Amino acid sequence: MKISNAFRVFRIRDYNLYFTGMLVSRIGTWMQRTAVTWVIYQMTDSVLMVGVATFVEQFPSFILSPTGGIAADKYSRYKILLITQGVSALQALLLTVAYATGYGSLWVMLLLSFILGVAFAYDVPARQALINDIVHDNEQLPSALAMNASMNNFTRLTGPVLAGIVLAKHGATICFAANAASFLIVIACIQIMHAPPQERIPRKAGLVENLREGWRYMLHEREIRHTITLSLMLFLLIMTYNTLQPYFADNVFTGVAAYGYINAATGLGALISTLYIASQENDIPRFKRHIFTNLVVLGIGLAVMSFVRDLRLYLLMSALCGFCSMSLFPTFNIIVQTLAVPQMRGRMISFLAMTTFGALPVGSLVIGWVADITGTEWCQVMQGLLSIATAAIFFKFLFGRDSR
Repeated sequence: MKISNAFRVFRIRDYNLYFTGMLVSRIGTWMQRTAVTWVIYQMTDSVLMVGVATFVEQFPSFILSPTGGIAADKYSRYKILLITQGVSALQALLLTVAYATGYGSLWVMLLLSFILGVAFAYDVPARQALINDIVHDNEQLPSALAMNASMNNFTRLTGPVLAGIVLAKHGATICFAANAASFLIVIACIQIMHAPPQERIPRKAGLVENLREGWRYMLHEREIRHTITLSLMLFLLIMTYNTLQPYFADNVFTGVAAYGYINAATGLGALISTLYIASQENDIPRFKRHIFTNLVVLGIGLAVMSFVRDLRLYLLMSALCGFCSMSLFPTFNIIVQTLAVPQMRGRMISFLAMTTFGALPVGSLVIGWVADITGTEWCQVMQGLLSIATAAIFFKFLFGRDSR
């Protein structure tokens, strides 16, 4: 492992601009997301309603991601990104005004979260595929995608910490306003980038035919098919353990400050993990073995963490689980983007997004319901056991020699 490999992609000017803008934007988004989750939990005192909020924000990705992938293959990803970031900025501004003026009811917050989810469904395929257009060099792709994931995980670390501080001292309105302001930076960075060329699918093909073409291609490509299936199982049943963290923060530890620390510890572990991925060469068999190991360790970590009552030890376990869980999407992303042909890349990313960001809200809803029945601790234990079982089910694929 050469740590210098993790940063080689920053030699590219447009990637630097892309990274800077998204860094600021994602910090703001995590501040808003943390504040929304906490406000809804305080309104309702219900883990189930936290799951509902996650469902409302992220379920549009499950429905609309395929059309987002078609758009990313058919139109300028650069222009799509400008539009989705503008819509997200408007959503954050409306949320700020509504909450500050006393109109930020539960249903208003859910509606605005839904609008953000719609923008996100089109943003993710364009944003992820754009990285490949900017970088060009396939050998630098793992570095670019993993550094992008590292940026997301770093913002997952800093955003909740800032949100926790701001929530405690100034309230949720400032968190929402900070997110609205952050989009000015990302839009400015996108504007001064050089719009990269891309290979596009013919515009004459209809929506249904484009979906069928993408679906047939995914089914034909064994590695992509298994990667997306594995992603679906994990994000539907296991990655939703974060939905349970407000319960531990409020009932086991010290409240809003602990919630910020738990999210930050998870983000720290995730950041370290994705820096490790960024330092690797583009070796798909190695990435697949990395997935297997992380699933086993994550399962053990979730089971142990369920009954920890010391905050310092809980934060250590949160970092370990963050290391194992939050590196999965960038690893899946590297495999899919490396193997997919350029004309199919947007649609393959959209299918991957559908099984991650789309399955996550459904899983959050289910996990919130299960936690209300079995108890939060035992629900998290079951997720840990499912993680180990999933590693066993996909053992042959993850240790197979064929990477095509």
